[in-house]
Amino acid sequence: MAFDKTVFLPLDPESVFELVTQPERMRRWKTVAARIDLRVGGEYRWTITPGNSAAGKLTRVESGKELTFTWGWEGSGDLPPGASQVSITLEGVTGGTNLRLVHSGLNAEQEIGHAEGWNHYLDRLVALATDGSVEPDPWAAAPDPIDALTSAEASLAIAQRILRGVKQEQLGNSTPCPEFSLAQLIDHQYGSLCLIAAGLGVEIPAKTLDNFEVRLADLAQTTIEKFRARGLEGLITLRENTLPAAFVARLLNIELAVHASDIAIATKQDLGISPILAEYILGLARETVVPEVRADGRFGPEVKLPADAPSLDRLLAFTGRG
Repeated sequence: MAFDKTVFLPLDPESVFELVTQPERMRRWKTVAARIDLRVGGEYRWTITPGNSAAGKLTRVESGKELTFTWGWEGSGDLPPGASQVSITLEGVTGGTNLRLVHSGLNAEQEIGHAEGWNHYLDRLVALATDGSVEPDPWAAAPDPIDALTSAEASLAIAQRILRGVKQEQLGNSTPCPEFSLAQLIDHQYGSLCLIAAGLGVEIPAKTLDNFEVRLADLAQTTIEKFRARGLEGLITLRENTLPAAFVARLLNIELAVHASDIAIATKQDLGISPILAEYILGLARETVVPEVRADGRFGPEVKLPADAPSLDRLLAFTGRG
């Protein structure tokens, strides 16, 4: 069986091709993280929602006209990578482009599930192409089941969106971290990610980019992939400190989510974090920011709040934000 749908997008075919192939564009409507080797035989890996990554190989690539690739889910016994095929064809028409997506090689049950997914994401693609923006994907907001790595992917989705909204003229703004301007805080967040990435053996790019979102997204995706491959057992060395891998994963969540909140406050953006995700990261923070960690100055004193305060407020208060 196959899913087959055509949608109209008010953009020229080359612009639509970028929306369906460029990671920076894809993160706006379809993926939490994306990498793609855009050539015949090239591989891709798209984290669609936290904990759910599709992968395969490109079989046809014609800019502005067609993209065809094999499709499957990492860790799936029923539909592993390469088990089905997706074809996207673009036809320039008056006022825009008709995009036709055909997903073949599915059984009846798989067709039902993928139809729900493709309808959801094609609607988001149409909204982005029409309005220039789209609301955060509710499907990525609260992983189920949730663990330290799926929550890190959900936090990454938020951090990327917030960084995307930073304007150049805001870089001198003050932040909830008194020692950092906004520009310094963004560099600090990236530097913390570099430290964790290096501990996992990820090669750090020699040259940074002016695009803060792309800089964070590219390194974070590789870092989380490496974490998934090694698991949360054993030890990781961060500079001179050897720490449990589970501790480092918890720290990754805090660096992504809490600093995303700091940046959102400094730029007057809505963080848009799910209470479920905030509550989970608060639990990770309570395991991580123990008295000896707080004593070294990385976190300010806990600000006391009522137990029934919103999850995000309690997370920020626990990490020293007033």
